[in-house]
Amino acid sequence: MTTTTVANVLRSDYQKSVASYWNNEKDPVNLLLGDVDGLYHHHYGIGDYDRSVLEGPEDTRDDRIITEMHRLETAQAKILLDHFGDISPADRLLDAGCGRGGTSFMAHQRFGCQMDGVSISEQQVEFANDQARQRGVADKVRFHFRNMLDTGFETGSHRGIWNNESTMYVDLFQLFAEFSRLLEYGGRYVCITGCYNDVTGGRSKAVSRIDEHYICNIHPRSDYFKALAANNLVPIDVIDLTSHTIPYWELRAKSSVATGIEDPFLTAYREGSFHYLLIAADRV
Repeated sequence: MTTTTVANVLRSDYQKSVASYWNNEKDPVNLLLGDVDGLYHHHYGIGDYDRSVLEGPEDTRDDRIITEMHRLETAQAKILLDHFGDISPADRLLDAGCGRGGTSFMAHQRFGCQMDGVSISEQQVEFANDQARQRGVADKVRFHFRNMLDTGFETGSHRGIWNNESTMYVDLFQLFAEFSRLLEYGGRYVCITGCYNDVTGGRSKAVSRIDEHYICNIHPRSDYFKALAANNLVPIDVIDLTSHTIPYWELRAKSSVATGIEDPFLTAYREGSFHYLLIAADRV
């Protein structure tokens, strides 16, 4: 690959603005939750929450909520990794849009395989590589300042690739073309993503507020399947997680790390204009 520089990684003003956002992001909703056990996620949670966290001493109530939210986020990552099936220590996986590396470390712990993570945020990459050194796995888990649309990795070099809530920052056809190139024949792609409902006819007001908040571009549900089909990626599992993520947002709205975006998420999910999907597809 050409020497990695900001100029050849960030190829548009939009990408520069996204990178700047994440380079400067120090949101407690990501950092405080990661401090619970050292796994720093940049995604949301699934599953019902334990109502007892809202009871008990008031002075420790928020700590209980933070710990429970982190449990739900980790549960989401476990569901994503479940869909890779049998991965051997000799295999290689790619975390595209890796954030601070939480899911990558979970994958290495589960499979013992080589992990690559890529992000256009230099700060995220630095943080994640520091975590890898602290964990003593820097020889197997590496994070790279690279663009997921043009990673520079060898053709057919990866057994599996995932996006965990990062597809809304890129063109899906370009993204899946790159992943189709990277995956070996029979390799698996998995994503968990929010997408707007084509049936309701375009982005709702609530979905547009989410786009504005995160400087992203949420795709219609149909675009995922069009782009997968165009790039030799055949879905084997499609799971609607929408009802399973609503409790996470209800709990987050009661926490000290609420940002104000909780209401648009809950409105969009409840009105049916926004879906939370897991898609697993095989490279053919």
